[in-house]
Amino acid sequence: MAKKANAVKVRMESSAGTGYRYYKKKNPKTQTEKMKMMKYDPWAVDEKTGKRGKHVLFEEKKMPPHKKN
Repeated sequence: MAKKANAVKVRMESSAGTGYRYYKKKNPKTQTEKMKMMKYDPWAVDEKTGKRGKHVLFEEKKMPPHKKN
């Protein structure tokens, strides 16, 4: 069987300041810089129409520490 890749989980936080986030996997050996991507934020408000939901820039942020029980 093949060995699993060395991917780590990263948190993608909305730059609109809504607190909405996505979680993605990233291989740190091949992708050395921080990820940035345009994705849909259902809580972001469009300035033109005043409606919720628009595509905004999501940037990679540090994952929170693991909670032990």
